[in-house]
Amino acid sequence: MEELRVLVPYILRGLSVTLEVTGVALSIGLFFGAILAILRVYGGDLLSRILTVYTSVLRALPHILLLLVIYFLIARIVNLSPFWAGSLSLGIISSAYQAEIIRGAILAVPRGQMMAARSIGMPTIKAIWHVILPQAFRHAIPPWSNEAAIVIKDSSLVYVLGVPEILRQAQYYSAREYQPFLAYVTVAVIYFLLTFTTNRGLDALEKRIRIPGF
Repeated sequence: MEELRVLVPYILRGLSVTLEVTGVALSIGLFFGAILAILRVYGGDLLSRILTVYTSVLRALPHILLLLVIYFLIARIVNLSPFWAGSLSLGIISSAYQAEIIRGAILAVPRGQMMAARSIGMPTIKAIWHVILPQAFRHAIPPWSNEAAIVIKDSSLVYVLGVPEILRQAQYYSAREYQPFLAYVTVAVIYFLLTFTTNRGLDALEKRIRIPGF
């Protein structure tokens, strides 16, 4: 118990970093993923095929490999801290998955919704923004909950860049106190609590804003 009283506060120093990496990566992934999804659905066959190849490549490669490639590419172009470079890299990776989630949600919206919006004079972009996306995002919550859990766990990958998130804090403690099992089990419990809480929260949100009849 004495060891835990020392260990837990030490590891929790990195919790805010883990949450910040997750929040930034999910936000970047959502922004670019939504753009990719819209372009795949409404951008024509050629653009759709190009973006399909792009997202397929990102989803086919190991995340740690992409993280390192994107990190060093960004580092050569812009001088970013490991935190921002790592978060941006994870966001780009997540955008490929979120694009598929949002594309499927857009296709789940009845085609008549777009036809009705266009029939009353709405431009396509305005119809997408005001009619299609609000419904699509409701459909996207259940699969997006899984992606959120994945990004929470993938936030540990910035460990390799030296970002002091909870896994890095556990490694520091393990090296200092020679207690690797206790340190890493504690981190595992924290990740479980984060993903469990996130999934339950998004489940509650999905039930609250569900469209009746869909």
